[in-house]
Amino acid sequence: MENIRDRIARLPRPDAAAVDAAAARQAELTKPAGSLGRLEDIVLWLAGWQGKHPPTLARPHVLVFAGNHGVTARGVSAFPADVTAQMVANFEAGGAAINALSRNAGASFAVVPVSLDTPTADFTQAPAMTEAELAAAFEIGARSVPETCDILLLGEMGIGNTTAAAALARALFGGTAADWVGTGTGIDDAGLARKQATVDAAIAYHAGALTDPLEALRRVGGRELAAIAGACLQARHRRIPVLLDGYVSTAAAAALTVLDPSALDHCQIGHASAEPGHRRLLDRLGKRALLDLDMRLGEASGAAVALCVVQAALAAHLGMATFTEAGVAGKSAGD
Repeated sequence: MENIRDRIARLPRPDAAAVDAAAARQAELTKPAGSLGRLEDIVLWLAGWQGKHPPTLARPHVLVFAGNHGVTARGVSAFPADVTAQMVANFEAGGAAINALSRNAGASFAVVPVSLDTPTADFTQAPAMTEAELAAAFEIGARSVPETCDILLLGEMGIGNTTAAAALARALFGGTAADWVGTGTGIDDAGLARKQATVDAAIAYHAGALTDPLEALRRVGGRELAAIAGACLQARHRRIPVLLDGYVSTAAAAALTVLDPSALDHCQIGHASAEPGHRRLLDRLGKRALLDLDMRLGEASGAAVALCVVQAALAAHLGMATFTEAGVAGKSAGD
C-alpha cells in the first residue's frame, strides 16, 4: 500500500505545450470560438494527457474487471453470484453489450477476471480483502493496461458491486446509505431496504478505520474495484487518457482523489448512471459526465458510447479547415 501512495504522490501533469497547440488550432478553425462546446474541451484534454498535438485515437482499449463479493449472501442483488462468471464467459465469447459497443467504436476489448473463485469477505463482518489481496488486485489492474493504447475505457462486472460502490462512496464522502444506495440490478423495495441496511452495517462495523481511502477500499470495496483503481493510476503514469464508465468505476477511482484531488484529471466520466449515488458522487468530484442516457448496465457500456463522442471531437478538430485554408474571413479584433 505504501507503493500505491508513492505513485499517487508522483502524478504526472498535463503537457501545457500540447494543450496550447490544440487551442491554437481550435482558434483557427472555421467556426465561432467555443461553438462546439465540450467537444473543444475534449480535444484539449486529449492533447494534454497524451502529451502531443495532434492527439490520436488509433488504439482505444476497453478493460472490464470482474470480481465476486461475499456480501451478495445478504440478498443485495436480483441475481446470484454465479452470474459474474457466466457473464465473463459471455464477454469472452463476444456476446455482451460491451462487445457490440466496442466493435462499433473500433476499440479492442479485454475482460480480466480477478480471483472469481475467491469472493471477497462479507464486509459487514470482516474487511473485504486483506492488504495482500488489495495490493494483488491493484497490481492486476496496473499490469492489464496496454502500453500502446491511446485512450483507456474502464468498466466492471460483479454481482453485488453496486453495494460495494455505495459503501465505498459513503466511507469516502459521508452521508447516509440512502444517499448512495440504488436498485442496482433491479431489486424490489425489500431488496433495497436490505441493501441500505447492509451498507449501514458495514460502515458501523468498520467505524474509525475508514478515514484512509486505501483502507476504505480494502475494507468495503472489491477486487474489481481495486483493479480499476490500479489501472487508472497506471494510465496516469503512462499518460493515457481514461474514460471511466459509471457508478462502480467512478467510486473505485474516487478513492485516489482523497490522496490527491487532481488524481482523476486525466479521466472523463463516460455517462451519468441511473444509479442515484453516481450523480451525487460526480457532484462531490466536480465532474460532469459526457452522456446522460439512463444507462445502468456497467461493463464499460456507457464509456464505449462516450468514446464515439470523443472520436467526433477529434474528427472535427483534425478534419475542419482553418479560416485561411477555406478562404473565410475570420473574426476581426473589433468584433
